[in-house]
Amino acid sequence: MSDILATKSTGDYFLGLDCGQAQDYSALSILKKEGERYHVVHLERLDLDMPYPQQIEKVFQLMNKKPLFRANKTLAIDFTGVGRPVVDLAEDRGLNPIGIAISGGNTVNWNDERTRASVPKRDLVSTMQIFAQSDRLKVASGLRFGPVLAEELASFKVKIDIRTAHDSYGAWREGAHDDLILATAIGLWTAENRYSKQNIAIARYISSPRQRRW
Repeated sequence: MSDILATKSTGDYFLGLDCGQAQDYSALSILKKEGERYHVVHLERLDLDMPYPQQIEKVFQLMNKKPLFRANKTLAIDFTGVGRPVVDLAEDRGLNPIGIAISGGNTVNWNDERTRASVPKRDLVSTMQIFAQSDRLKVASGLRFGPVLAEELASFKVKIDIRTAHDSYGAWREGAHDDLILATAIGLWTAENRYSKQNIAIARYISSPRQRRW
């Protein structure tokens, strides 16, 4: 069965954790970036009613074993509602999480340290849709929840309010879960947006021996 434990350590990893509540699953998605493509190499729904400290401990164990142990890795957590104390728990465990607060607005807002962001849900979902449609997002074969993620992707549609022209994304089947798709979207969006192209250019400028002489 394809899973993160069977992958090689080369490449960057991005973990997305969508925090559930009493009757909702918490979901963990791990993406491996290879060039311009992302592969979902691990999908997991955590047990219902699993305490948040236990959830973070599980994530900690995954991040500190091969292949993630020595790899570049970033953890992004749903910072909306119950996700705030979960982010604090991850901070205390030394996981340096990125908190993503899902909003219904139109603009992305980062804090100065770029460790917390308010992100419209449309941005999260549309980013994943674009990558999936351009064949740049793949789900590894054999994942237990791979077919479930595919079903969740198919279940999403855009609802347009003709009075306000505002769109909203959600599962169109009443009672359908969207935990796996949001966990994946949080990880993917963070991978693509935490560092702007301008920031990357500045980092390259600073690291250039020729430019450092200036």
